[in-house]
Amino acid sequence: MKQPVVVLTGGGTAGHVSVNQALIPVFLDKGYSVHYIGSHEGIEKELIAEGHPEVEYHAIQSGKLRRYFSMKNFTDPFRVGAGTLQALAILRKVKPEIIFSKGGFVSVPVVMAARLANVPVVVHESDVTPGLANKLALPFSSQIFTVFEQTLQYVPAAKSMCTGPIIRPELFTGDREEGLRRAGLNSEKPVFIIMGGSQGSAVLNDAVHNELTDLLKKYQIIHLCGKGNVVEGLSVAGYVQYEYVTDALPDLLAAADYAVSRAGSNAIFELLAIHKPMLLVPLAASKSRGDQLLNANYFASKGLALQIEEEQFEVQSVTEQFDRLVKEKTRLLSNIEKTTEPKTPEKMAELILSFQK
Repeated sequence: MKQPVVVLTGGGTAGHVSVNQALIPVFLDKGYSVHYIGSHEGIEKELIAEGHPEVEYHAIQSGKLRRYFSMKNFTDPFRVGAGTLQALAILRKVKPEIIFSKGGFVSVPVVMAARLANVPVVVHESDVTPGLANKLALPFSSQIFTVFEQTLQYVPAAKSMCTGPIIRPELFTGDREEGLRRAGLNSEKPVFIIMGGSQGSAVLNDAVHNELTDLLKKYQIIHLCGKGNVVEGLSVAGYVQYEYVTDALPDLLAAADYAVSRAGSNAIFELLAIHKPMLLVPLAASKSRGDQLLNANYFASKGLALQIEEEQFEVQSVTEQFDRLVKEKTRLLSNIEKTTEPKTPEKMAELILSFQK
């Protein structure tokens, strides 16, 4: 009897991969062969191909979907077309029962190929409004899962439901003492973790580095700088920097008392799940489609986070912003503790599989 197959896709940022990472062990436990279709050079290749050897990784071409003028806008449609044919060949070979798409540029050719191969697709949208990749995928999808109730107004009602977030279970296994040991810190001063996303944030990085001396008078800092952004030779007591962490992340998060983060919804929901008071610095509208601003506004309006726009974060005292978060800790934690528990990967996997052919 043929082993059932599930294909996962999504990439470009860690947020488009982390949900899939949470689901992989569940599908494997249910007896499914798990395949992942991603790009040749995206972070999904590092996280999946290197971090999950039990999953067969397939790389395809994909074009970036831009909202601004670039000469590549004329060539990337051909890359999407090539990627669609490559994905179609993969699907015809592995014959999956279902495809789960987390979005990102690389998912578009896969979802298009799924229609040609007659394979059902479940699309997952994490932000308040659908991203461009998922907008293109909607006509080809069998079902759309949303994290926010508000998102349902932007997607076809007949094939959509709000399922809430999915949290990687390993985040709940972090050990504070081990995290402090890994980071070379102690429990004498509060610990802040700075998270600029998998690609890093120049705004967060520069602001922290510019005030590092003053910050370290009161606080200790775990700084996730993003790939290629570690400052060589910067070694000072109470401060540790990493490009990106995977296995150590649960312990480092457990060691942190507070978080300062970009406002991708996956990161926010994970910080909520482990009860971290957070200051959100969303990506400016001039640099994005505004999804992080919507996310930050939503969580701040619910009393679950503080927020500051990056234009203000760049010119105001970072130390004062840290102080503000410390003062609001009790209020934020009180609200966070009242939030609904996220759906487990097991329950989400069951929902996904209910749409298989």
